[in-house]
Amino acid sequence: MTFLILFLKALKSRAPAARYQAGEWRFNEGDLGDMTVKAKTRATKALAPKDDTIKAPAPRAPRATAKRAPVEEPPAAMAEVENHLGLVEQIVVQVAVNYPRHVDRGELVRAGVLGLVEAARRFDPALGVPFDRFAARRIRGAILDTVRAADWAPRSVRALSRRADSTEQELASQLGRLPTRDELAEAVGCSRDDLSKLRDRVFRAVVLALDYQLGGERDDLSLGDVLHDRTALEPSEELEAREMRGYLRDAVELLPERHRLVIVGYFLESRTSEELARFLDVTESRISQLRSEALIMLREGIDCQYRDGERSVDPRGRVARRKAGYATAIGEKSNWKDRLDETNEVPVADRVKALA
Repeated sequence: MTFLILFLKALKSRAPAARYQAGEWRFNEGDLGDMTVKAKTRATKALAPKDDTIKAPAPRAPRATAKRAPVEEPPAAMAEVENHLGLVEQIVVQVAVNYPRHVDRGELVRAGVLGLVEAARRFDPALGVPFDRFAARRIRGAILDTVRAADWAPRSVRALSRRADSTEQELASQLGRLPTRDELAEAVGCSRDDLSKLRDRVFRAVVLALDYQLGGERDDLSLGDVLHDRTALEPSEELEAREMRGYLRDAVELLPERHRLVIVGYFLESRTSEELARFLDVTESRISQLRSEALIMLREGIDCQYRDGERSVDPRGRVARRKAGYATAIGEKSNWKDRLDETNEVPVADRVKALA
């Protein structure tokens, strides 16, 4: 601001030599008057003609991309690697006992070989350490790094898991039996829920392939061959389910009329309580009461079919005799062949409508 004021004063006191020629301003340094050298320099730069044209950047020379030559290992290092390949297999056998069976031994061998190559590169005979001892440390470290990188569980979880396993073994040797979860949790110093969560986190960290070979007596047995298919029932489970459905059909058909209509309309025909109340000309609370009574009768009547000893007891009282008669009628409604026959599995709603 100061130099601009001095500049204006100088222009006012002297005849301006600046003039407009060919579209640009020109001036003489004598027009700047008695300004200081610094002010003159700044004023000269401010009034200097400027070129407003946009200049394209100069093309950059292409960068030379020289191909990196492959690194050739010294013959001495390659000789050490070839001579100590057996050391890798020996160390893998030693450390493999500390890892679960699902850890691929081939991955451990590959990691050990890489550690051996790195040891051959960094080995210095001047240190006075034998190569096998120097390489063994590198090989173990490479295997450990590979296992940790492939492990989904953090190291803290693994440490707690090892502590729990060692504590379980100590308690088993002291008690002469496997400790309970409460005993193990107390010895570890945590609650039972925390111990269960720890086990779950460890189990979730195990990732297996379905074609993983289990080994043992049958080497061709894979993990997919022994997994339980929850969508498919075992023959015994299928027979039990058929028998249960047969008892249920008979039990629904033997219900009193109003109870049967409520069960069929509510559970099989998806009717509301209001619709059933209008159909039976009762209140909705009565429909709820009939539904609860029918469910109790069905539950007790079917349970009695699996407790033959209790059915032989002579019931006392009108309600007990009615329940016993209902359970006996369910057992005599059909024989076991009809209950297990799939062709007899007609929907209950259709069978009830046929009775109407």
